Amino acid sequence: MPASKLSVTIPCFNEMKTLDRLVHSVLEADTRGLAIDVVIVDDGSTDGSVEIARGIAEREDRVRLIEHAANAGKGAALKTGFAAADGDIIIVQDADLEYSPSDYPRLLKPILEDDADVVIGTRFRSGEAVRVLYYWHRVVNAAITTFSNMFTNVNLTDIECCYKVFRREILQQIDIKEKRFGVEPEICAKICRLKPLPRIYEVGVSYRGRTYSEGKKIGWTDGVRAIYCIVRYNLFP
Repeated sequence: MPASKLSVTIPCFNEMKTLDRLVHSVLEADTRGLAIDVVIVDDGSTDGSVEIARGIAEREDRVRLIEHAANAGKGAALKTGFAAADGDIIIVQDADLEYSPSDYPRLLKPILEDDADVVIGTRFRSGEAVRVLYYWHRVVNAAITTFSNMFTNVNLTDIECCYKVFRREILQQIDIKEKRFGVEPEICAKICRLKPLPRIYEVGVSYRGRTYSEGKKIGWTDGVRAIYCIVRYNLFP
């Protein structure tokens, strides 16, 4: 049956400066004719994000809000959002403005044309604008992605990219365990262990990264955790 609905899952923790603009951009995005359902999971925000999210959900019937009583991490928020999403296709969207919903048509195209079951964005095969930022982040990202590929035997270039798009039936086979940013390599490992291997595509996306003073949250400890997750979920599923 052709896809008719897109669910956008937005994990949110302390993003009051960007949340309203981001959701507006999501609702205005070109979804290639798919109805849109937005699930915001507020992960225990303390900066006023949850009040903004409540206001959005009250005035917009395409938006639902789920609240975590305390901060549990991006992985935990995604698990909650995935369980609530009811679209035929599900996409992850960060609550900041680093990634633009204007990329949705490119991300959806391989699935809608029945070429792909999973689409993963990449900032490193992109003809789009990509903000120049931290050199060592790029080096570590490349190392983590290469290490993951050695276990999964796929040739991804950016496993840490926010944008991951799934057919619903694929995502339903994945049980997320990681609470924080380790969810990225965990999802890649578990997708690649499915039998038969889903059809995975990469699509270049734009990227307007933030500095730490602008709100970036991922740190070096998450890189160490990513290495652990690659070994854990590939060798000991």
